[in-house]
Amino acid sequence: MLMSRPSLLITRRLPASVLERLRASYEVTVNPDDRALGREALLMALRSFDALSPTITDKLDAALLLNSGLRTRIIANFGAGFEHIDLEAAKRANLVVTNTPDALTDATAELTILLILMASRRAGEGERLVREGKWTGWAPTQLLGTDVKGKTLGLVGFGRIAKEAARRARAALGMRIAYHSRSRASADEESALGAEHHATLESLLAASDVISLHCPGGAATRHLINANTLARMKSTAILINTARGSVVDEDALANALAQRQIAAAGLDVYEREPAVSPALRELENVVLLPHLGSATLEARTAMGMQMADNLDSFFAGRTPPNRVA
Repeated sequence: MLMSRPSLLITRRLPASVLERLRASYEVTVNPDDRALGREALLMALRSFDALSPTITDKLDAALLLNSGLRTRIIANFGAGFEHIDLEAAKRANLVVTNTPDALTDATAELTILLILMASRRAGEGERLVREGKWTGWAPTQLLGTDVKGKTLGLVGFGRIAKEAARRARAALGMRIAYHSRSRASADEESALGAEHHATLESLLAASDVISLHCPGGAATRHLINANTLARMKSTAILINTARGSVVDEDALANALAQRQIAAAGLDVYEREPAVSPALRELENVVLLPHLGSATLEARTAMGMQMADNLDSFFAGRTPPNRVA
């Protein structure tokens, strides 16, 4: 008799090649609406499927994970971040949790560079000027931005994405590199990237021309960038966030930008995503992107294949390569 295949619910639409691979081994159900599932739907999924593949838009807290009668045995997250999953509750519920940490490094690092260039050269303002039919032609002092060559890129956090962004900023843009993180990099890594370590965030903020956030989300980093820390930055500085929206106090940032306390910002993530602060949307000196960090076909496919590797290992009785709980 043939053994039944594990059932898997995927909460958002994934690239076709990923679904094709998964359907070869699992009974796959894909959320047809391609929108974040509500609590009732998530609870039903946990009680109905052997495996669940959520994304950052699906909040799996203790109140959900500690329900009785759960069928799910593994939460194979599609994404590197997992602060939307209560890991302690998952452990108490004997749920394995995995993520996809490596696949989005290059794409997100590229987007960091894009935001640096867009914010420094006022590209968002220029694009709006043309689209709105308000451009009257070239002028010597029109939309003057600032060069980044020779300027200091300060990285808050120094993981895979931050290091890759540093490599690209140094090689392509001629920027100097500085960083602050919980763990100091090795001397060899610092030497290879020409990276200057700052023992405190305050020191890094004061020394940097561009601050780029690469720290995890969660309670420990919530509003790390706030009115007090923004006041430490140069008036000519640019803030870039491709990490998590919760790291930035958006009200404080909007005020700092409006008052020209800092020069500009480039954001790909938001505190109350997908809602974006109306105060930010009214400002010209901020670039606002719709969470495009890993949004390349190559990156999203690689993430899906990594997720499939985690599922395959788990159901084969092996420890998944990217287990986080």
